[in-house]
Amino acid sequence: MSNTQDGGDKPDATTGAERRKSDRRKAAFWIPFDGHLPHGERRVSGDRRRERFGQWPRVLLGGLPIVVSDQAETARAMVDEALQRRGLWRYPAYMTSANGEVTYRCAVDETERALLMEADAIHADGMPLVFVSRFRCGQSLPERVATTDLFHEVAREASKRGATMYMLGANEESNRRAVERMQRRYPGLRLVGHRHGYFANEAEEIAVCREIGALAPDILWVSMGVPREQAFVVRNRNRLTTVGVIKTSGGLFDFLSGSKPRAPQWMQKVGLEWLWRMALEPRRLGVRYLKTNPYAMYLLLTRSR
Repeated sequence: MSNTQDGGDKPDATTGAERRKSDRRKAAFWIPFDGHLPHGERRVSGDRRRERFGQWPRVLLGGLPIVVSDQAETARAMVDEALQRRGLWRYPAYMTSANGEVTYRCAVDETERALLMEADAIHADGMPLVFVSRFRCGQSLPERVATTDLFHEVAREASKRGATMYMLGANEESNRRAVERMQRRYPGLRLVGHRHGYFANEAEEIAVCREIGALAPDILWVSMGVPREQAFVVRNRNRLTTVGVIKTSGGLFDFLSGSKPRAPQWMQKVGLEWLWRMALEPRRLGVRYLKTNPYAMYLLLTRSR
């Protein structure tokens, strides 16, 4: 009996081609094709492969989704993912970090929050986040993943496995000294390039991205400070499709160069590194930390689970 009789189901007039088109997955990072873009910038489809960072569990801390991972696992994952992406021409994985100040900034500025939320992974670079996770979240953070310590872990892993790196950021002197010191410390590390983090205009920024793209580093460290470094990554991901992983790094190169000393270990462990930094730069950081820290702690206590 025909299914077109009264009371029966009407035949589906949609063709197979139309169904396939309507069911087709949309790429997460799709951009319109532009024939005028240089070959190295023609990325027209998203990364549909399930990348490593998306598999990490997350907890909500101060309103931000923080990944649950220790430093060693983070370093291995960065190198794993970077090497797996070689030659695939995909948007680079984007990793960033949050501390008390970042928690505050994201709560009061939606634009900065949006930049952070573009990241594939947000790590806790602050002991207060670790402490609060232990009694406010269903799963506690194993440790603080401080970017300055993470760099050394990644450098050792990259040296063993042949992953390449590029260091972008800080001023020219700090950048140069950081590179020289790291090359002496890790002679097997393949640093394919470096540059300070200041651009005269948009054209220069684009030109630098093209130079980095041509070098195709597996890992790109961007040390420009919040929120400038996050804005740089989001703005230029489509120009850096030959890069595997990008990690924003705050003041990393100043510490690697030796121009700024790290806080004593005991202060780092009890969450007082901010106090050390404020003592070193009271004019620049004093008012900032006194303003942001109390509200950041309020956010951690009330917007965490």
